[in-house]
Amino acid sequence: MAALKQQGEGASAPFYSPVADECELFETASQHDLPLLLKGPTGCGKTRFVAHMAARLGRPLYTVACHDDLSASDLVGRYLLKGGETVWVDGPLTRAVREGAICYLDEVVEARKDVTVVLHPLTDDRRILPLDKTGEEIEAAPGFMLVASYNPGYQNILKTLKPSTRQRFLSIEFDFPTQDREVDIVVRESGLEASRATSLVRLAHKLRGLKGQDLEEGVSTRLVIYCATLIKAGVPVERAILTAMIEPLSDDDDVKAGLMDLVTAVFG
Repeated sequence: MAALKQQGEGASAPFYSPVADECELFETASQHDLPLLLKGPTGCGKTRFVAHMAARLGRPLYTVACHDDLSASDLVGRYLLKGGETVWVDGPLTRAVREGAICYLDEVVEARKDVTVVLHPLTDDRRILPLDKTGEEIEAAPGFMLVASYNPGYQNILKTLKPSTRQRFLSIEFDFPTQDREVDIVVRESGLEASRATSLVRLAHKLRGLKGQDLEEGVSTRLVIYCATLIKAGVPVERAILTAMIEPLSDDDDVKAGLMDLVTAVFG
């Protein structure tokens, strides 16, 4: 089944610090019923951005964390046995289409190939969702918006979006914030003082510079916030960094030892 998180209409907007004009672009896409694709590294703020915009626009949000076993049936729905009867149960995409909500497919390329086929009729001027199992053809209610994300730098050749799918979406590229902006985010989210947050962010930028060498992925802003939260709670700095910024990046003991040498160089 789909890993689903639902955000209700009228929810308070989660904090998000804009980098450029992405908020205005999202609003314009929403106003004109255009699908949107967010591209960028893991943990750079894509999911927070969508939650922020849904709350800002006062729209219900269905977030689906895509994975290898996620099928089209998980999104659109299936027949289930309830009380001795077989009944149809809508999936999150179908509920969003009926309600005029935002449906966010996080890391969409992780899902099975049949998922993108289901999305195509919703990403052009038809804006319909055919339900083969029930014979319905649902026209998207006013306000429905399809948003998807993926990390193009992490996917291998077998897990990427086909051009025929990518070209159905507007697309915004995300990256990690500048150092000053990231310090502000870490301070706000963790409560750690700016001077200490600055050192963590400086370390994060150095770790990101190792991506493609010793590391498959750089450290995310999310992990920097986790680390700052531990330090704010009284965890020793080196232990917090090891737990939140080193261990999540690698299982290789030699790599982790090298990363801790970098920590020593930054923190002394």
